[in-house]
Amino acid sequence: ITISRLKSSWKDEHEAWQRRDLSLKSYVYFWVDGVYIQARGDTDKQCLLVIVGADTLGKKEVVAIGDGYRESSQSWKEVLLDLKQRGLTVAPKLAIGDGAMGFWSALQEVYPQTQMQRCWVHKTMNLLNYFPKSMHAKVKDNIHNIWMAENKKDAKKAFDYFIKCYRDKYPKAAKCLEKDRDTLLTFFDFPAKHWLSIRSTNVIESVFATVKLRTARTRGCLSRNTGLIMVFKLIMSAQKRWKKLHGSHHCAEIIKGRNFM
Repeated sequence: ITISRLKSSWKDEHEAWQRRDLSLKSYVYFWVDGVYIQARGDTDKQCLLVIVGADTLGKKEVVAIGDGYRESSQSWKEVLLDLKQRGLTVAPKLAIGDGAMGFWSALQEVYPQTQMQRCWVHKTMNLLNYFPKSMHAKVKDNIHNIWMAENKKDAKKAFDYFIKCYRDKYPKAAKCLEKDRDTLLTFFDFPAKHWLSIRSTNVIESVFATVKLRTARTRGCLSRNTGLIMVFKLIMSAQKRWKKLHGSHHCAEIIKGRNFM
């Protein structure tokens, strides 16, 4: 009976959170990702569409946890439209995510003013797939020279060097990098103190590493709805320990339109 009451209480708490008013909220950054957990009776894993935001004070918090169909554009569009309908009318300044999501087309429909930053961790893994393992260390060094550059100008030089180096023998790798040139270097236009946080989706990845461990222990025992509520509770608990962005004072300046280039 106690467990049943607890689950009912969590369900009510989750539903209230899903309906909360967002009209007084404003976010500088969105980190987005599709996180998969195994639900009972489903052959496919359950996909949770997660958005973590940094507000004008640099405080990080969960903005949305949606139950989506894989990572489709339609599923993401529903999540974003729901946020807008509940009052989040000010578009975030920058969204950070993996390139293989339907999120980007949904973002351009709902918040077209938001700039895009592709995750360098995901991009690095994608690029390494095109090279033999014996080359990985050297290729990684060349990739690091791009996103670890002192400024955008140096990053562009390192970017061009990578393309020239590999386009003849590894054209797919060169094309994989070249096609996302603009959205891989967006973070350089924001405060340098934020670069570590906004060039990848590690903000979400690190949190969900723990969540996945907890849900893995209940593999096959969670219904889709119970899985969603359990993840919600785990994330809300983890959120209490999150630290502000370094250089959090810059967040208000970004909102006001200060140019950091």
